[in-house]
Amino acid sequence: MKRKQCQTPGSPGAETVNMKERGHYMLKGKTVLLGVSGSIAAYKTAYLASSLKKLNADVHVLMTENATNFINPITFETLTGNKCLVDTFDRNFEFSVEHVSLAKKADVVMLAPASANVIGKIAHGIADDMLTTTIMACRCRKIIAPAMNTNMFENPIVQDNLKTLERYGYEIITPATGYLACGDTGAGKMPEPELLLEYILREIACEKDMEGLKVLVTAGPTQEPVDPVRFITNHSTGRMGYAIAKVCMRRGAEVTLVSGPTAVQKPEFVNYIPVTTAREMFEEVTSRAREQDIIIKAAAVADYRPKDVSSEKVKKKDGELFLEMERTDDILAYLGSHRCPGQFLCGFSMETENVLENSREKLKKKNLDMIAANSLKVQGAGFGGDTNVITIITEDEEVSLELMSKEEAASKLLDQIMSCRKMREE
Repeated sequence: MKRKQCQTPGSPGAETVNMKERGHYMLKGKTVLLGVSGSIAAYKTAYLASSLKKLNADVHVLMTENATNFINPITFETLTGNKCLVDTFDRNFEFSVEHVSLAKKADVVMLAPASANVIGKIAHGIADDMLTTTIMACRCRKIIAPAMNTNMFENPIVQDNLKTLERYGYEIITPATGYLACGDTGAGKMPEPELLLEYILREIACEKDMEGLKVLVTAGPTQEPVDPVRFITNHSTGRMGYAIAKVCMRRGAEVTLVSGPTAVQKPEFVNYIPVTTAREMFEEVTSRAREQDIIIKAAAVADYRPKDVSSEKVKKKDGELFLEMERTDDILAYLGSHRCPGQFLCGFSMETENVLENSREKLKKKNLDMIAANSLKVQGAGFGGDTNVITIITEDEEVSLELMSKEEAASKLLDQIMSCRKMREE
C-alpha cells in the first residue's frame, strides 16, 4: 500500500494563512469584463467588481455614457486598478484599438446591469460605443443580467431581443422579483452580486474535466423523530457535502444534491433534493443511483431511529425514559452491493479513534472505491467549521491532506476521484 503525505510543515496558524491566500487566487490569470449600462442597479456591480478582484481576477469595466450618471467611473477604477473605459477611441500603449485588445484577453463578459436599450442594440448588431463594440468583438462566454422596470422587461420587444441573444449563445440571467426603484413590484431587479459572481465562477473558476458526468452528492444530517416536538440528530452542518456539490458543478458535472436539514445556503446550478429522515434519503438516493457516474456520500446519516414514533408529545414523568431504537437503512452498503458497471462510489468516515483502520474496514465492507476519513479530535476537522483535514483512502493508497478550506478539500478529493477513474479506464 502506497501512502502519500501532502502536508505542509509549519504551525496551524501558518497553515491557516496559507489556506486563505490560496483561496484569494481562485481567479488568478483570468480576465473578466464587466459591462455597465444605465440603471440604478449599477451600484451592485461595484460589489461584484470588488469580489472578483479579491479572487485575483484581472477586472476591466466598460460603461455606457448613461451609466456614468448612476455611478462614477472612478469607483470602478479604484476597485479594479484598471482604467474604466467609456470612450470607444481609447487606445493602449501599443496603439492597438482598446476594445479589440480587451476582447482578445477576456475569459468571460458579464453585462450587469443590462438596460433594455443596450440589450436591443446588441441583439441587432449595433455597436456604437466602447461597451457594445467590445462585446461584439468577444468570442468568450457572454452573460447578460437584465435590470429594468417590470413593464419594460415584460414588453414583447425586449423578450424577443433576449430570445435573439440566447439564440446567438448569450446566457440570460433571470431577473429577481421584488420592489423596484421606480416603486413598482415585479420582475426586473438585477440579482445580488453574490449570485452574479456564481455565474462567473461556474464559467471560469475551474477546468471542465467533469463535463458530461452525472454526480450525486449527499450532505447534512438526518433527523429521526421521537414525537411531533423532538428528534434525534447529529452535529453535521452539511458544509463539506455542499462544497463538494459546488466544486463538481464548477468543473462541469451535472450535480444532484440530496441534503438533510441544514442552514447552509444551497449551491446554485444543482438539482437540490431536500430530505429529513434517513429513510427519505435512502429512497431519494437509491431511486437516482443507476443514472449516476459518481456518487459521493458525505451526509451524516443516523444509524438508528426510534422504533415507535409518538403521535403526541411525550410528556415528562418521574423516573427514566427509555427509547427502543432500530437500525436505519444502510445507504452506502446498498449502493456498494447494487453498483452499476463503471460507477464510482466514495464514502466519508468520521471517527474518534483508529481512524485509518476503521475507515479502511468500511471501504472494504461496503465495496467502495474511495473513502474520505477524518477525526473529530484533529483541530480544524469535523463538524461546524469552514476547514477540514481529511485522508483519502483507496485500496492501494492513502493521501493525507493538510488543513484547508472545505472547498479546497473538495477539489483535492475530486482530483483523486478523477485520477482513479482515468487509471481504471486505462
